[in-house]
Order: sequence, then structure tokens, then C-alpha cells
Amino acid sequence: MVLAFIGCTLAMTAQESIHVNYKGSKPTISDFVTAFVSSRDNDDEEDCTDEAFNALGYAWEHRRTGEPMTEGQTLTVDERNGYVSYVNRSEYEGTEDVVRIEMCYWNESDQRHKLIAYNVTCFRNGRHDPGQFDGLSFYRYDSNTKTMDRIEAPGFEVRYGTEDGAWVSYDLPRTGKNITETYWYQNSTKTKQKALTWNGKRFY
Repeated sequence: MVLAFIGCTLAMTAQESIHVNYKGSKPTISDFVTAFVSSRDNDDEEDCTDEAFNALGYAWEHRRTGEPMTEGQTLTVDERNGYVSYVNRSEYEGTEDVVRIEMCYWNESDQRHKLIAYNVTCFRNGRHDPGQFDGLSFYRYDSNTKTMDRIEAPGFEVRYGTEDGAWVSYDLPRTGKNITETYWYQNSTKTKQKALTWNGKRFY
């Protein structure tokens, strides 16, 4: 799983800048999502992120055309708070699997840039159960060029496991500005959370 994620990360890093089209004085979260889901060819067999990426793309197209979502799927668009969440729930023989895809953005203190986050997290029966496409990634939007580019996590290292055997997941904020990092200890109900605090430039 780690090798698969590294391969996806390298492919995503190699992408060119993503142009953001918008109307009005500044882009909204919908503008960022539209630019993001339009940035890669959904039919590209070499796109290692196609399952999660395409799921968001299909849901976004349903929203654009006014088609109803498929059973078990929900799409939340909160323009005011700059947050979007796509959730796909499925049940089989008493097991509930949930895939959650989130995007949000923060205004940076220089008034020129915005930080955009894209997060994929899988759960099984209410607990984090990492899938092949899980991951947290960041982009920086430049208002001068109207483009967003992939960057490293600002101020912290994104990780998916700990030395003491916990899996790590992330929750993007719909309200507030901080990211929540959760440690899920295997074969135990024990969890631990940590707030990653945004200061207008990075998290600490």
C-alpha cells in the first residue's frame, strides 16, 4: 500500500499547473474542485488515482447536470466555509464500508495565495481501514497566475502509520481552520487525536 501511494504521489507531483477558471472577484471551493477534477484524463489507464479521483469527478458531473446521486452516495458543497465532501457508503453481509473524499481551502496571510487540500479516507464499520487510494495532498493557488500547483504539506509530514502500530487518518475542517490527525490502534478501540493548527502560512 505504501509503495502504491508513493507511486501515485510521484505521478501527481509531475503534473503541470492546474488553471482555475472562475467568475467574480475570487474563486470558490466549487471552482477549485472543478479545476481539480478536470485536470486529468479520467480514461488514462496510467492514472493510479483513478478510482478515488474518478468517483469525485462523476459525482461532480452529476451535480453539474442536476442528476440524482447514486444510492449510498452523498455530495456536500459548503461554499461559505470553502468545503466539499463526497461520501460513498456500501454494505455487504453486515459490513459497512465508507469512502470519504474531501477538499477545502485556506486563505494565506500574504493575501495572494490559497492553500487547497485533497483528502481520501476509507473506513470499515466506523474505524479507519486504509485503502489503496487513501492520502492527503496539498496545492497552492496563486491569484496572479490563476493556477494551482502541487506542494509538500506545509509545516508537517503526512504519515499513514506510526511506530507503535497505529494507522493515521486526517479530517479536513468544514468549520474552523485546523486539520485533525487521528491515530487508530489496531485490535483495540483506542484512538488518539491531534490538532494541526493553521497560522496563515503553515500548520504546526
